[in-house]
Amino acid sequence: MALPSPLLYSLGGPIHDSVASPEETFENIHLDLLKVPGRCRFAESGFAWKPSNGGETFTLDKDNISQAQWSKAARGHELKVLSRSSGLTQLDGFEPDVGLNALVVSWNIANQTQAFDRLAKAFKLWYGVHLEHREHALRGWNWGKAEFGKSEVSFNVQNRPAFELPYTEIINTNLAGRNEVAVDLQMAGSEANDAMTNGHKEAAKKKGRKFGRARDQLVEARFYIPGTVLKKEKKEEPEDGEDGEVSAEDEEGEEQNAANTWYETLVDKAEIGDVAGDTLASFIDILHLTPRGRFDIDLYEKSFRLRGKTYDYKIPYENIKKFLVLPKPDDVHTLITIGLDPPLRQGQTRYPFVVMQTKRDDDIELELNVSEEDLESKYKDILQRNYSAPTFIVLTNLFKALCGRKVISPSKEFSSRHHQSGIKCSIKANEGHFYCMDKSFMFVPKPATYIAHDQIAHVTFSRVGGAVSASRTFDITFTMKAGTGEQQFSNVNREEQEGLENFMRDKSIKVRNEMAEDGTGMLAQALKEEALGSSDDEVVDAARGSADDDSEEEDEDFKADSESDVAEEYNEDVADSGSDSDANMSDAASEEEKDTAEVVERPKKKPKTSK
Repeated sequence: MALPSPLLYSLGGPIHDSVASPEETFENIHLDLLKVPGRCRFAESGFAWKPSNGGETFTLDKDNISQAQWSKAARGHELKVLSRSSGLTQLDGFEPDVGLNALVVSWNIANQTQAFDRLAKAFKLWYGVHLEHREHALRGWNWGKAEFGKSEVSFNVQNRPAFELPYTEIINTNLAGRNEVAVDLQMAGSEANDAMTNGHKEAAKKKGRKFGRARDQLVEARFYIPGTVLKKEKKEEPEDGEDGEVSAEDEEGEEQNAANTWYETLVDKAEIGDVAGDTLASFIDILHLTPRGRFDIDLYEKSFRLRGKTYDYKIPYENIKKFLVLPKPDDVHTLITIGLDPPLRQGQTRYPFVVMQTKRDDDIELELNVSEEDLESKYKDILQRNYSAPTFIVLTNLFKALCGRKVISPSKEFSSRHHQSGIKCSIKANEGHFYCMDKSFMFVPKPATYIAHDQIAHVTFSRVGGAVSASRTFDITFTMKAGTGEQQFSNVNREEQEGLENFMRDKSIKVRNEMAEDGTGMLAQALKEEALGSSDDEVVDAARGSADDDSEEEDEDFKADSESDVAEEYNEDVADSGSDSDANMSDAASEEEKDTAEVVERPKKKPKTSK
């Protein structure tokens, strides 16, 4: 089958010497890394993209277009459009793969060249924007220069971009070392992926939404930036009547670590930590068990911020999926647990739960930074102007009002043997507390584990080993539905077994008590070991075996008249025949005296005489 001449047709239709048609159309184009392709149409008033599955259409007016770039991409060639208001828009798929032979390859090159020419003419005539053709660096070097653009940070190798990170995808950054800067790109949650299936652009403006659509996601990049730079600060502007020129000598320079300067620039460009509106309330130096450290908490209208010495997080209230208040069994502290989706990240570690700890008797007096008008219109009946109560109560009330989530507390139907809500147990080597709620179970602080009742297939109560300690503790194993795995909690006190089993049966959870099956044998074994270990003497005697067995029967192998037998030393009934041996002993003593006499005696020292 012969291919049509590349001079007659292109991807979108017939090729024209000039952009005389009222529009240019391209099929199978992907918007912002979406998996669903669509049709992209350029016209004099702007351009639009509509998904093939019939979702909502994305449009961009020509007055909002500021820059345009053409480069190689995953699905062929990509068109990047930088708008003045909505950031960066990516259109990928201008060169589909139709074959691998030489003829088809040349046809593809002709197609992409013609597509570039058509778009370049359209952008120049209709939008007054030059379409820049950029070639990427393909050397594979990991050293180069990171430059800040209007909408993204670009890592360039020999003045060619190796990769770009859009500011809208950067969720956090921190100084990982003296000369190292870590950049975190937030993974999109489940709701974010669902929101983007219709191709609506509004959701793409949110943090982490664009990269979150791929199966493999970039979540962190680290830049090593050595050396120092001279940070210049201009002096204050001169007053009226004075010369307004500022010379180089008038500029104050301060030497600063290059990594710090790059970090501060990225924070400013990516608007990390910036929030809309003023702070409603702030809590200083709150202890966090997960992630570990002390953070300041700033509450805003749409989000809250955790500010630590190393890490700084801005978390929208819509990311809060669960809010739990758990009293600690020590009657001193209260744990506030916040479930997040997507979770927080510190390097390779993900934290789906934030666990903070406050003292119950730690009171605070707080006045909200909100106007009377907003207090009456936005927060009527949910917030009050002044608070004077324990810190955990004020935090709970504010989070409940701002995020709109129900506060989950331990169930009143369960109480431990010490009349507490939580019981002590452990996950592997991590000790914590286990709480029973009306619809779920929770283990805190690390690793924070949440188990919903409706996800449990059955629960197994078991005891490991046969030692005495095994009779005092037991293990709880949760088997999840659909074969999603198991979760085991160990070292639970034996006295909590009855209360936990009754609570789970009341919640219609299947319980398998393996301790009842082997309880008799385990108890007998424990009593036996306890009896053996009650006396040290008995343990020593048992170790000697038959060495201490006394028997009054005469040993057949024993011969009393044997010449080789020696009379006992302290036996009074020793026969007179023993006198022979005494004589022998006296003879031996006399021989030793003779030998001693033959030895020349050492002369004695002369006594000292005073002069």
